Amino acid sequence: MSSVPAGVLPTPPYTPPLTPTHDQVVVLYVAVVYAVVIFGMWNIPGARTLINPLKLFTIGWHELCHIIAAILTGGTIISVTIDPYLGGATLVEGGKPMIILPAGYVGSTIFGGVFMLGGFDTLVAKILSFVLGLGLVTPLVLVRDKLTILLTLLYEGLLVGFWFIGHAQALRWYCLFIGVMNVFFVVWDIADDKFFRKVNDSDCTQFNIMFPQISAHFWACVWLIFEIGVCVSFLFIGLVSFKLTTAEMNAQAANFLPT
Repeated sequence: MSSVPAGVLPTPPYTPPLTPTHDQVVVLYVAVVYAVVIFGMWNIPGARTLINPLKLFTIGWHELCHIIAAILTGGTIISVTIDPYLGGATLVEGGKPMIILPAGYVGSTIFGGVFMLGGFDTLVAKILSFVLGLGLVTPLVLVRDKLTILLTLLYEGLLVGFWFIGHAQALRWYCLFIGVMNVFFVVWDIADDKFFRKVNDSDCTQFNIMFPQISAHFWACVWLIFEIGVCVSFLFIGLVSFKLTTAEMNAQAANFLPT
């Protein structure tokens, strides 16, 4: 029977990097719940309106990725639409469609994955909250709906208020919600096409137009598999990289704009 010498702390048992802590298990379960809740709110009349600011943020980033790809490939932006009811659309002249079209889903998915990391760590959530704060108000340049403007101010207020709840722990769940909404954008995009017949087609429909021999449903499956893969990858990154306890997160986050 071995014993530990006096004054020497025992070595804690080895824990595999992918073994989630109790706090991380909660994050994983909440992410799944968020996906179901967002799908419901995105498609239920009335509830859709309540999340208009978050939809605008998500759609706006998606369209921004198209715009960046268009400019980088030599295209000219003709017009941009960002609307919670009509969806988003970026009309481009020139450029390389094979790069411009997939840029939207790729950009949304990776952006969402980064925000999901905010669910694992308070400091990351604090930093991302500045991106969210700016991103919520920017689409209002193209929106004149008074209710949407009012709701945007409400969501901005929640964002500020969450800084003062549980040492900014509440920001983690806000960022996780935004992450799930962005990472699975293809689901909401297709749902808008199927259930609400939105004016602006989904990118999957655009892929079908570009490649008539391949159906929009097939493209939807391809992009959904891609998004699931990226989502799982970022969850693994979160599990491996952020092992702090709640108390440790609070202490770390307190060094960055303490509240």
